Amino acid sequence: MGEIRLMKGNEALAEAMIRAGCDAYFGYPITPQSEVLEYLSIDATKRTGMVVLQAESEVAAINMIYGAAGCGRRVMTTSSSPGISLMQEGLSYIASAGLPCVVANVNRGGPGLGTIQPSQGDYFQSVKGGGHGDYHLFVLAPSSVQEMVDFVREGFDIAEKYRTPVMILSDGAVGQMMEKVELFDQMPRKTEFPDWATTGRKRGQDRTYITSLFIKPEKMEMINLNLQAKYQAMIENEVRYQSFHLDDCEYIFTGYGLGARICQKAMEMGREKGYKIGLIRPITLFPFPTTIFNEMASKVKGILDVELNAGQMVEDVRLSVEGKTKVDFYGRMGGMIPSPDEILNAFEEKFINGGAK
Repeated sequence: MGEIRLMKGNEALAEAMIRAGCDAYFGYPITPQSEVLEYLSIDATKRTGMVVLQAESEVAAINMIYGAAGCGRRVMTTSSSPGISLMQEGLSYIASAGLPCVVANVNRGGPGLGTIQPSQGDYFQSVKGGGHGDYHLFVLAPSSVQEMVDFVREGFDIAEKYRTPVMILSDGAVGQMMEKVELFDQMPRKTEFPDWATTGRKRGQDRTYITSLFIKPEKMEMINLNLQAKYQAMIENEVRYQSFHLDDCEYIFTGYGLGARICQKAMEMGREKGYKIGLIRPITLFPFPTTIFNEMASKVKGILDVELNAGQMVEDVRLSVEGKTKVDFYGRMGGMIPSPDEILNAFEEKFINGGAK
């Protein structure tokens, strides 16, 4: 068993970076994730030699990530919603260049500067590709402080396996809450780098360079085809989800991150009232767990999707079920968090009292 600590989500994320052998962190402070940079600045450099730098802006930070990732280094940045918006051009460049990195978004309410309270309004931006061009981020959605730790190591593994940027899509509540976590042992920083890394040309070797600029359309199409093949491999091999009571359920609740935690309690309350409710919690938002939704759709009377937004993931749920069952939505916005009672009341209103029988 690893070391056990009581930690805040943002600090656990930062500790996991250090222990995962991260070579460099470039970021800019923005609530509700400012503790990440604060925690790293204390002694990360002394412990592992990790570079920790507060950039002058989020635009600068993501381009520093681009450069360091191009050198084959294990690099990460974090921000919150408006800051992530500023990083979109850089993320598109990184995806096109085929570079591994991890980006965490501790989501806050919006649009605009919004509020520092938790939200899930960045689903579309994260899952559909917030920048320009045909690309995806691999997106992991933690619902606990423990997963803030686990997904850093897993995120680096996925990023390096597929040479792709990985997003950890969290929120202000998970970032600020304190829970018991088990920390993995310190991993060494890498001393050997891949042959594509721009670490300097040795005598007699061909020049190594990285770019996202391809003037000839034939070359640009080939880059895009290679990206789509990569994403298809993720869909076939990397889908992750968690499920409860699917063996006997007549209805399904679904949500991700913080919303899934609240849905689980609402499901338990509903079962105490005699409703046979199950739960599907997507862990990877891209690739989305389409198959389990499609398989269950013909077996249940309806699905209630719960999110801290105006309805975003619900579109992917509806696409997944292909019209086989009713899919309805309940959400709160602007930093408001629904209670289990609210969710159960919404379920009864939409599916029991005059809804799907």
